[in-house]
Amino acid sequence: MRIIGVGTALPGEPIPNSKMEEVFALREDWIDLMIGTKTRYFAVDLDEKRVKYDLCDLAYEAAQQALNKAEVANSEIDLIVMSTATPDHLMPATVNLVADRLGMNRVPAFEIQAGCSGAIQGLEVAYRFLSTGAYSKALVIGGDVCNKYMNFRLDFKKLRSSELINLALFGDGAGAAVLSTKPERDGLKIEYIVNRFEGLNREPGQVMNWFGSPNSHEEGKKVQSAKEDYKAIEQGVPVMAKEMLEELLEQLQCSSEDVNHYMPPQLGGHITDKIVQFLEIDPHKAINCVAETGNNGNALPYLQLERLFEMMKPGEKAVGIAIESSKWIKTGIAITKEEA
Repeated sequence: MRIIGVGTALPGEPIPNSKMEEVFALREDWIDLMIGTKTRYFAVDLDEKRVKYDLCDLAYEAAQQALNKAEVANSEIDLIVMSTATPDHLMPATVNLVADRLGMNRVPAFEIQAGCSGAIQGLEVAYRFLSTGAYSKALVIGGDVCNKYMNFRLDFKKLRSSELINLALFGDGAGAAVLSTKPERDGLKIEYIVNRFEGLNREPGQVMNWFGSPNSHEEGKKVQSAKEDYKAIEQGVPVMAKEMLEELLEQLQCSSEDVNHYMPPQLGGHITDKIVQFLEIDPHKAINCVAETGNNGNALPYLQLERLFEMMKPGEKAVGIAIESSKWIKTGIAITKEEA
């Protein structure tokens, strides 16, 4: 089972912290100091204050890139899996809109509702289906466009920091990968993949409300579109990441020094650096892109995977970890590079 092509799509031009200060009254120096993210990408044009990209647009672009890199015709795909926390509609599922745009028909299509863990969850679903022998090539997509639900009528200077911080943290984007059971191309072999719910009797670390405009009301009370327990996230994510790393190393039957590349959880620039330090791994081995792309949810592991695909050499080992704090989901993947 190999990943034979990876593609990504980011909307528009990178938005620097200076633009965040101009539009949202988020101080540039505060973002640098507290979050450490330098740029991010929005599906919304901040000057025109309109949505320029739907999730379907970005997912289609990433999927077509992955297919081209894998040298696989759209007609050869016999399974599609997509993960997102921000579909374009409740119905139809965005995965079906993407399949239509790709010219695919009579193909099984599944959509997973998930946050940061969704990318690896999607890869596992495809991996398990391919393992049955019923399918030979799968297209797996992940993406989010949180900012298309932004309300520009708000007076951002009056919002609390807990409502503003998500604007600095999160970005939009999509990624895709082609998985194949045929050894006709070099690729990244999936040695082990796992996703596990571990939120029993634990309060959510993050809650997002559907179309959750901060103007929404519930029993006469103001409802935030998104809210986080940052203290719980900062405490819980590194511990869960370390547990997952130990499990992946055990499956690869190697030490952390024997792993050539790491794809750590990507939250924000500074906290990702802290997680790398907590995991006691060589920072030079870490594929860390969140400071440039923002946290774009289901797309982010694909951005890491795309870089991994380009740099990994035959015989090398890599591990990837994604932790979702919404209701505490732990996911991981162990990969080796194989030649055809």
